[in-house]
Amino acid sequence: MEPRFNLYANPVAASFTKRLIMASKVIDDSPLDKATYELVKIRASQINGCSYCTDMHTKDAAHAGESATRLNLVAAWHEATVFTEAERAALALTEEATRAADGGRITDDTWEQVRKHYDDNQIAALIAAIAMINAWNRMNAIARTPAGDYAPGQWG
Repeated sequence: MEPRFNLYANPVAASFTKRLIMASKVIDDSPLDKATYELVKIRASQINGCSYCTDMHTKDAAHAGESATRLNLVAAWHEATVFTEAERAALALTEEATRAADGGRITDDTWEQVRKHYDDNQIAALIAAIAMINAWNRMNAIARTPAGDYAPGQWG
């Protein structure tokens, strides 16, 4: 598949993506668990059909030591027993926030679970992470950035 648009060859798009990368440093430096951060990025990317981000974040997670079982079950996390209660809360928030444009909403139950497992700084990082990956997913889906060639750590 050929990309529709190269986000890194155009000066406007490259400038914007550079700023998104810099903004993500806030999340990287936050107290949000790194494995949870990757799970959030994978699940949102799956929902949004962003093959590039799904490829990137599953490879990065595997490279960081995430098990194949857990990676393979992210799409079916509701029925899987391999995720902690905190991870399940983060995945529920990710799904509900990502699907908000489809008329969904963040349920009180999901928010209660998030509050139970995360402090304010972790919640702020979760919200930022969900917003950030949804932005990346949309950019790559619009540009039709092809998947499959990403190498772990390629972007930093």
